[in-house]
Order: sequence, then structure tokens, then C-alpha cells
Amino acid sequence: MTTVQEQALAISKEKHGKLEICPKVAINSMADLSVAYTPGVAAVCTAIANNKQDVYEYTTKRNLVAVITDGSAVLGLGNIGPEAAIPVMEGKAILFKRFADVDAIPLSVNTQNVDEIVSHIAAFAPSFGGINLEDISAPRCFEVERRLKAMLDIPVFHDDQHGTAIVVLAALYNAIKVVSKKIDAIKVVINGGGAAGLSIANMLLSAGVKNIKVVDKIGILCENDNSLPPHHMEMAKKTNREKQVGTLQDAVRGADVFIGVSAPGVLKKEWVSTMAEKSIVFAMANPTPEIFPEEAKEAGAYVIGTGRSDYPNQINNVLAFPGIFRGALDARAKDITLEMQLAAAKGLASIVTDDKLGPDHILPNAFEPNVAKVVAESVRQAARK
Repeated sequence: MTTVQEQALAISKEKHGKLEICPKVAINSMADLSVAYTPGVAAVCTAIANNKQDVYEYTTKRNLVAVITDGSAVLGLGNIGPEAAIPVMEGKAILFKRFADVDAIPLSVNTQNVDEIVSHIAAFAPSFGGINLEDISAPRCFEVERRLKAMLDIPVFHDDQHGTAIVVLAALYNAIKVVSKKIDAIKVVINGGGAAGLSIANMLLSAGVKNIKVVDKIGILCENDNSLPPHHMEMAKKTNREKQVGTLQDAVRGADVFIGVSAPGVLKKEWVSTMAEKSIVFAMANPTPEIFPEEAKEAGAYVIGTGRSDYPNQINNVLAFPGIFRGALDARAKDITLEMQLAAAKGLASIVTDDKLGPDHILPNAFEPNVAKVVAESVRQAARK
């Protein structure tokens, strides 16, 4: 039997990638050519020149997203460069189409300079209805997104940050129902101070979580540590109000929730046993989680999620980003706001009804037909408000 990796290599080689562009109109005659291209196309160009907003009516912009990376933080593989990142961007593009009928173009930029990334994206942004930033390392990704959001009148969304955070929040909403705990009373530890970890922390704070500790390689982020880089100091001032110092082992003692977006095997079984009763463990390092579910369960964890598809409760961005962009594009939103993101999380959580909710079922399967529809409608409603 061939492995998944072998199958991926074989199909990518056979197909020369994962997507192609297909025309929406027939070109079978000179008459068709006249309508699709010259001279007919001049009328369309003139209409848009007279009213720039008509670009949404007459072109693919209304349903087209750019999936963009600089290749600096790819799928746990690290800084492998723009060419090696293309397969991931292609994969993302076909997920957009498969789950939300959003057309997407993969683009890898050959620079890791913030000014150049921003200027490149801003230059070709008129062609697109939205920008999905992907696999750009922290802290550079924060600045790229911030500047583009200020410059452009279309949604800019860094999925590694916000998509991950939305799905984690949805999972947490349902997990605390299972364990009968309140969101404002739980103690949460987030291991990993990169783009995903910091965004999860911000999202949970916005959702009402009061007690969060973020742990990075140096230990628990604490505002008394003047050596922290700016993005970590900013987070330290909003979390860890007890100003605890120490390691991950220290942080998880008595915690209700562990959220890992870090590295394989860093959460030890004996540490899980020191967590609060009916603890929740989301170990999302991929492909090898911070702790395997069977170990976490043996140590006393009650609800366990991972990033893997071969265990229950897969916490995967595909549950969020297709529907989020579908809703934002349909609403002609200029931004994907925090309110839209919180609404997406609530919508996603609502798909698992109370009668089906349980320790091994806190999120829907990506192939359930209503996932993207529910998320999109939640985003649309929030955008209209």
C-alpha cells in the first residue's frame, strides 16, 4: 500500500499541479470571439471605466481570492521558499472552490521583505475580491496584514492567524459545554507564541476568556520580562495577570484548557494529570501533536482535539476560511472584522447540536454540506450590522 506522501507526489506529478483555469463562456466561432474579446470587450471596459464599482458586476473579481505566501513558514516545514510553497497554495485554492465555490489563484512572492510584499500585493489587488495571506512567518505577517488592511478596500485575511483562531474558539465553545464550564471562569494555556498562538489568545480574550497564559520557547510570557520582543510584550500585558514565570509544566498545573500550536511531544502525560478536572486538550502540532490523544486521555483529559484527520475532533482551518470568504465576498465587505470572525466561530459551533455534542464530537466534519453555508451566513449577517 502506498503512503499518503507517495500518493501526493504521484498525483501532483501526473496532473502537474492541482488546479486549472476553465472559461465560463464558449469560444467556438468568430462570433464568440468577438463577444469574449475584441471588439465586444471594449464595451465592458468602458462600463467599468465609467463606474469602477461595476468591476464586481462584469468580471471575476466578485468571486476571486488571491492565496499568497512568501514561503517563510510552510506547514511546519519552515522557511522553504516560494517555489516549494506553491503546492500548499494550490491545495488551499482547490479547497476554496470545493467547499465554498470561491475561485482562488495561488501566488508565491519571491521576497521576504515587508515593504516589497506589501507593495507587490497592493499593485495586483485590483484583480481580486479578497486576499488570503498564508504561511508568512511571525512577526512579519502581523505588519504585512496590518498595512494591507489599511491600504486596500477588499478583505485581507491571514488564515494562519485568524482562521485557526476561529476554529479553536468554535471547538472551545462546544468543549466547555461538554465539561459544564463557563468561558469567563476557565484557565487557558496556549503553547506557541507565533502567529497562530497570539491570534488565538486575542480571539479568546474577545470572546470572554479572562485567564490566559501564553508559553513560548523562553517560557510563560510575562510583562516583567523586558527582553520580550514587541509582539510578545504586547500579549504579555493582556494575559498572565498573575505575572507567573516558569515553564509549560508550571503553566498547565491547574489549567482547564491546553491549546498547542507549537511542536511535537512538548506536553508530557504527567503534566496533563496536574490539570483541572475534566480538562480540555487541543494538541494541534502537525503531523505529530504536542501529545497524542490516547496519552492525554490516560492522563485524565476529557475532551481532546488535534489537527489530524485520523482522530476525533479535528481542528482544521478548512472548517472556516471557505465560508468566511464566501460570506465576505457576498456581502461585498471591505474587511473581515473581529465581529465577523466571532460570528463565524459561533456559527461553526452551532452546527453540532446539543443532542449530538460529546467528548468525541465538538466540531462538524469538513464534508458536512452545510458547514461553509452556515459560516458564510454568519459572516454575512455580521457584515451587514
